[in-house]
Amino acid sequence: MRIVITFLILFFSVSFLAQQNIEDDFEGNGTITSWYGDDCDMDNNFLNPHKEIGNFSEKVLKYSDVGGTYANVRFDTSSNLDLSTKNTFAIKIYVSSSDVTGNQTNKVSLKLQNNTLNEPWSTQTEIIKNIALNNWQTIEFDFKNDNYININSGSALPITRGDFNRVLIQINGENNTDRVVAYIDDISFYESTNTNIDPVYDNLVWSDEFNGNNAVSTNKWYHQTRPIINGQDWANGEIQHYTNRIDNSYESNGTLKILAKKESYTNLGVTKGYTSARLNSKFAFTYGKVEIRAKMPFGVGTFPALWMLGQNITEIGGYWASTYGTTGWPDCGEVDIIEHWGDNQDFVQSAMHNRSSFGGTVNKGGRAISNASSEFHIYTLDWNSNKMTFSVDGIIHYIYNPENKNQQNWPYNAPQYLLFNVAILPNISANFSESAMEIDYVRIYQESTASVDKVDFFESVKISPNPVNNTLTIQTDERLKFEKAVLYSITGKKIHTFFQNSIKETHDASFLKTGMYLLKIETTTASKTYKIIKK
Repeated sequence: MRIVITFLILFFSVSFLAQQNIEDDFEGNGTITSWYGDDCDMDNNFLNPHKEIGNFSEKVLKYSDVGGTYANVRFDTSSNLDLSTKNTFAIKIYVSSSDVTGNQTNKVSLKLQNNTLNEPWSTQTEIIKNIALNNWQTIEFDFKNDNYININSGSALPITRGDFNRVLIQINGENNTDRVVAYIDDISFYESTNTNIDPVYDNLVWSDEFNGNNAVSTNKWYHQTRPIINGQDWANGEIQHYTNRIDNSYESNGTLKILAKKESYTNLGVTKGYTSARLNSKFAFTYGKVEIRAKMPFGVGTFPALWMLGQNITEIGGYWASTYGTTGWPDCGEVDIIEHWGDNQDFVQSAMHNRSSFGGTVNKGGRAISNASSEFHIYTLDWNSNKMTFSVDGIIHYIYNPENKNQQNWPYNAPQYLLFNVAILPNISANFSESAMEIDYVRIYQESTASVDKVDFFESVKISPNPVNNTLTIQTDERLKFEKAVLYSITGKKIHTFFQNSIKETHDASFLKTGMYLLKIETTTASKTYKIIKK
């Protein structure tokens, strides 16, 4: 029995290590044995035609898209990927300007799929990166920190999934017949080396607990009632009037009710058959955590939303327009913390609108939850200078993090304000009479005063000698205590962990090959990376 148990442990350990150790240098040293080309020509034993700075390897993979609509190269893994431990793929790539036709953006995408499905792409996730022409470059695809695209917007966060066992690489997109030749080398899979430390938002700066009776607080909220399109209509084809009546928005029993009703109502000489409310917060902020406990209304055709707009929007009738309005939509930026559609009951979605993506929503993510309209759920946005993270009841379903931020895709470095509303869409059920979105509380948190770890005590770190011989000494002082320093290759592959038990430790470095490395020292709240050279 002991022999059998030992064998099983060995078997599963080897299987686990095999799927974690994914690499190929196309010189016979790789672990990938199942390369395959779809709708393209592929040679994974090709002499490197561009032996130059960036890659002096003898052999590479040649990828030739000869006009195939869905051209890609791919491989399958021996077992499903565990993205909770390793989450980053890296490749070297070279594309010559003379080997590209058409006017596609020069880019490379890496897709993760499930090869057990009849349509493996139906649940895929993908990261797309732009590439430069005429030189070797290393491209990272970080499924923990990079902006990703789920083909099914209801799919979970990639690092929480365990159903990926196929990796695809595609150059310059699909659904086109343009041609491209690319050379790929040194694919690897490792733990993310992203050193950004997200701020901790633990200081409550604004809230409403909705503990009043009847009217909503006019100190905190403004009723937006004037239609924004020619003074007659709202966006999205909404068919209601928004009012400032207690009939449509009020507080009772510790919650805010925004009540959509079927009734004839005239405003500015226009009569509509439904009423509701649209609230603007009289508080605007930049960066922080928004937490809203709410439940959605019932009914096909109801369209409730908890969302934000840039304080600088020029929108007609908005609270901030007369004093801060300088920028139209979508350039002001819109953040949909959560939306729900009555004809897709219990599916909630978060989305981003800006100059790079508006109208037909591209940047979005969501998931199905239980009892969205009969039970309270906590909807959260965590917004910092790097990304926006959306979750429901603590489970993340979408991260927005454009790689190269600019005013078109990231107008989110300026104040935004909250909007709560329940819209009525043209497909409203004939038997709809009324239904309310109910909000228990809204709370906004920002960073507290910087803690002692935020001070740059990393200046006390001394690494010697550098260049390194056979030993490496790491020394600091009592102000900066850490337990380990992680060593990575220059391409980001994790090499070794040095454990630090005192403020000065000497470590064996004789096993390192000649070259440059990155040494990442981490505390519980911060980190810093140092370059070291091994002789």
